[in-house]
Amino acid sequence: MEDAALRQRAIEAASTVVDPEIPVLTIADLGVLRAVVVDGGRVRVDITPTYSGCPAMNMIAVEIDLALARAGIDGAEVRTVLSPAWTTDWMTEDGRRKLRDYGVAPPQKGQGRRALFGRDTVECPQCGSTDTTQLAEFGSTSCKALWRCETCREPFDYFKCH
Repeated sequence: MEDAALRQRAIEAASTVVDPEIPVLTIADLGVLRAVVVDGGRVRVDITPTYSGCPAMNMIAVEIDLALARAGIDGAEVRTVLSPAWTTDWMTEDGRRKLRDYGVAPPQKGQGRRALFGRDTVECPQCGSTDTTQLAEFGSTSCKALWRCETCREPFDYFKCH
């Protein structure tokens, strides 16, 4: 029972860590927080990057350590797990809503990588139009593409499907 309570505390603490590139999303919203394991009083947190070269992962690991320490959990192991590869399907619905409210078009569940090849319908987060065009494969970060709405003419990032 003691390990279960410690695990719950660790999950709650780690779930508060935000993505440094999209600070309105927690790593739980993104599905980057994969597991919290407690064995004999030792805590291990598994995280999976949104893509293998994600520069935010080191900062996320540091922030997890700090969040756990604030919760009275010291000496935890933060482990990066690459398999299975992260997918946008792991994002929560709340995370998708937060992205839209932030002005980033969220990935559509189950869409895969079709948006990268111009086969997705991407809804403008400003006006809701689907008359949108991809301008560049990369937006403000590597995990986003730059799109423009042909209705309101506003550019916006689209969180790429993986």
